[in-house]
Amino acid sequence: MTSIDPPVPRLPVREGSRLRVATIPHSDPYVDAVLPRDVVRVGPETAPSPWLDRAYLIGHYRDIDVLHVHTGYGHLAEVAVECWTETVRRLGIPLVVTVHQLRDPDQDARARHDAHLAALLSTAEVVLTLTPGAADEIAERFGRTAIVVAHPSLAVPNPELGAERGLVGMRVGPSSSAVPDPAALVRAALSGAVSGGGRLRVLVASDNQSGLHPDIWQLAGRGAIELVVHPRAEWPAQLQQLHVAVLPERCGTHSRDLEICRDVGTRVVAPSCGWFADQWSEVVSYGNDEEYGLDVVSLTGAVAVALTRPMPRPADRAWRAEQRTAVVRVHEEVYAQVAADRSWV
Repeated sequence: MTSIDPPVPRLPVREGSRLRVATIPHSDPYVDAVLPRDVVRVGPETAPSPWLDRAYLIGHYRDIDVLHVHTGYGHLAEVAVECWTETVRRLGIPLVVTVHQLRDPDQDARARHDAHLAALLSTAEVVLTLTPGAADEIAERFGRTAIVVAHPSLAVPNPELGAERGLVGMRVGPSSSAVPDPAALVRAALSGAVSGGGRLRVLVASDNQSGLHPDIWQLAGRGAIELVVHPRAEWPAQLQQLHVAVLPERCGTHSRDLEICRDVGTRVVAPSCGWFADQWSEVVSYGNDEEYGLDVVSLTGAVAVALTRPMPRPADRAWRAEQRTAVVRVHEEVYAQVAADRSWV
């Protein structure tokens, strides 16, 4: 796609000044954890991000030195993202992209998500991702080399909470494209928990219990499972009480819940669809992806196997702090480099 507008030069980055960075989204736990302290984060904080609007970008691009896209563009049409990336190139804005998810769980939205990634990655000065497996997939599918940065810590264990050996937990809600049959997942996980000498706790966010499958309520009613409704803010504490946490999504690349489990010391049973085992070694995989669906036998077996293994210790806080410092340093270096490459007097 060719623009009829002439190139617009950027203002130079002022020597000795703090870099001005716009992130999309403006704020979330991951973005906040990796953003260097010495940069100026440029708003506004509204969502969807106004930086994704071409008119806003054209009117405010002089206010930033680097634009960093994480997520938050999925609502846009393919042509909108193509036009947006063309505008980024024309204005000479250094673009950094972190690839968190390589596939959309919704079959109808998958082609659009792939087109979004193709447009973003063909424009980005630097591509980041979270695991070596995802980096290999990015190279194969999009021909880009991605820098692998670890997922930083997201939670601190509560010293007042203990974990129950043999307790398996899984959070579910109404049927969705990512979890089309939550009742089947619950039944398979229950079978594995019982086979492994444990029990199953089904966790439901308090704002997400409407539309929960009646089979799950029925299992809870007859005492086969424990059903716990909790505020979303209590999610790390709920995970900390488990021996094993089951991730239910059939489509994903990386998982924040897995990182919380690492922080608080909970073993993870994760689907085969993503690169979860690349994030953390304390993962038992089961068959569940967007192409073949749920393999209930493998989930039952994975839960039983996970219960035979000891509960991992919570992540060492000093090591997690060092890891986060290293990740932030990578972002500092990337921002400084792309800003310097595109500045002139």
